[in-house]
Amino acid sequence: MNEDLEKYSGHYDENAFWEKLKKFARKAGIKVTYAALLLFYVLKNPATSTKDRAKILGALGYFILPIDLIPDFIPIAGYTDDLAALVWGVYCVIKSITPEVKAQSIIKLHEWFGDFDESMLDLFFEKKDQ
Repeated sequence: MNEDLEKYSGHYDENAFWEKLKKFARKAGIKVTYAALLLFYVLKNPATSTKDRAKILGALGYFILPIDLIPDFIPIAGYTDDLAALVWGVYCVIKSITPEVKAQSIIKLHEWFGDFDESMLDLFFEKKDQ
């Protein structure tokens, strides 16, 4: 999966990322949006390694592409491939996800989704914290 997703890194563009995320955040759901935000904020951290940047760019590049394995317009299933790519990216760089990155992501989620149970986001970190 690593090599498959890294080929999408050339498709990443920060403006396209924000455009897609703002437009589809509610439709994609809070977990897809959270994963995308985590990767974005890790990418922005100057301490992130080149290797991790490549993985993040691959995952976010796939997310941005309008043509997916499962088209986004298909109800419920449309974002499963995007979520898989984003979760793969999150687990590849999980050690780089700092409390600050989590906080930035959660602040943005509250802007877009209002109040929500933040514990629903813990699934990304269960293995790391055990």
